[in-house]
Amino acid sequence: MRMTGADAILRSLEAEGVEVMFGIPGGAILPLYDAIARGTTVRHVLARHEQGAGHMAEGYARASGRVGVALATSGPGATNLVTPIADAWMDSTPLVCITGQVRRHLIGTDAFQECDITGITIPIVKHSWLVQDVDELPHILKAAFHVAQTGRSGPVLVDVPRDVQEAELDFSYPDEVNLPGWKPPRRGHPRQIAAAAEAVAAAERPILYVGGGTLNAHATDELRAVAEAARIPVVTTLMAKSAFPESHELFAGHPGMHGPKWSNWALNKADVIVACGSRFDDRVTGKVSAFAPGATVVHLDVDAAEISKIRHADVPVVGPLKPVLAELAELLAKQTKPGRTDGWLAQIAEWREQFPLRYGEGGDMLKPQKVLEALQALTAGRDDVVWTTGVGQHQMWAMQYLECDRPRTFITSGGLGTMGYGIPAAVGAKAARPDATVVCVDGDGCFQMTQQELATAVLEQLPIVVVIVNNGYLGMVRQWQDMFFEERFSQIHLTHQLPDYAALGRAYGALGLTVDSEDQLEEALAEALASGRTAVVDCRVDPREHCFPMIPAGAAALDVLEYDPDHDSEALAL
Repeated sequence: MRMTGADAILRSLEAEGVEVMFGIPGGAILPLYDAIARGTTVRHVLARHEQGAGHMAEGYARASGRVGVALATSGPGATNLVTPIADAWMDSTPLVCITGQVRRHLIGTDAFQECDITGITIPIVKHSWLVQDVDELPHILKAAFHVAQTGRSGPVLVDVPRDVQEAELDFSYPDEVNLPGWKPPRRGHPRQIAAAAEAVAAAERPILYVGGGTLNAHATDELRAVAEAARIPVVTTLMAKSAFPESHELFAGHPGMHGPKWSNWALNKADVIVACGSRFDDRVTGKVSAFAPGATVVHLDVDAAEISKIRHADVPVVGPLKPVLAELAELLAKQTKPGRTDGWLAQIAEWREQFPLRYGEGGDMLKPQKVLEALQALTAGRDDVVWTTGVGQHQMWAMQYLECDRPRTFITSGGLGTMGYGIPAAVGAKAARPDATVVCVDGDGCFQMTQQELATAVLEQLPIVVVIVNNGYLGMVRQWQDMFFEERFSQIHLTHQLPDYAALGRAYGALGLTVDSEDQLEEALAEALASGRTAVVDCRVDPREHCFPMIPAGAAALDVLEYDPDHDSEALAL
């Protein structure tokens, strides 16, 4: 069928089963938007900023398990996508970004809104293409979707000059992709999987250390099968939260800088660590030389580059996690002796009772942890709740106090730590799962970076609930300045009152509510959750509250600082 390159892009997206795309039009991508106006089955969600569009595509991908699609024009439109592309790269989120480019004869002339976006993004994409021939468009888009979601998933970029979008071709979408150099592993080596099973079956204190790669691999059922076959406790990283049901008896919490002490002890005192789609990130290991020094490491990962990159793998298994874990579960069911880990599980349960999460409950201001506890209680009976967060103290409190039992229900920025991620990610998650209750737990600093996407949520009828843990400060920065910079508080005070977040929410057409005290909290949150509308709940909390437990940067993972009621934060003049 004869059509333009712009129409070919849409037909390619349709052939890939894309349901939703997120973007903003501009000069270099106008032909594509004209094709959208002529008709497509793919829903377009109009963001207010290209960064928002990129994070929406990430939220969609993380909530659905499918590839997210973001569109932007050339120049500043494309560069505004750089942050979500970098975020997707760090967190292995499958993303296809399609950008407009100036006409081919203008490339290299510093034309209006020209920039070398393929060059700019080289370090943060799996691959990128600058399309020079309209006949190549279908093949490139087929390859883009294939690369984004096979092997270790991640972002790709397709840059399409305006005249390529306007040129015509005889469109035919390929059935198969032809990429001779792209050969991700299809299965793990049977002998290595057998060695992994042997190591686990012989262990007295084994533990599954689960990362976000398990969710990306759609391997949560297989993970549970492994844990139950050998009765192995499971710790999940921030990126893997929701990969294993947190009400399960084998769940052992979240390790890392703000993980509970009992979770860090469980991981660091294990004799065999089965790292599953995790990369031994510095936020988990702390001082690497002191991390679980006596443990044998079994490392399961689809990306060979992660094996022994930070911690030596005694038993490396390179392959896609879904079949690898299925084979491992089958072997462990035959080899594991009943009751072998009972003592180890009892020890972890004892640590859990000995080291619960603690915070100061006195004072005349609402405690931030109370906000998360109230949210957990109010949503406990709902069938499908998806949480997103910004980055900072509120993110860590969300990790600590929200319980997730279903996969893909906790969506946050991990490796890049992108402030402003929460609201657009929530919009994308709502587009992916329209029947779910989608709640963004945000900080006041993060909220002000992407609050304009409330307009997208309202006008696109993708209602989300935004709960702002508003301490009037850049809270995590303040905590570090308090603890490690001798209380020299520099450029962090945002104030509780400016802006008036509830009034701002109402200005965007959302429900806006303000909570100043604990006795107002449950009623306001319940109203927002029941409203069926986009809602902003401004919870003005105690700025003196620090996020504990905490492992100081560079310290060993066993050196966990806990909340000490005898040395509570001093009063802060507001």
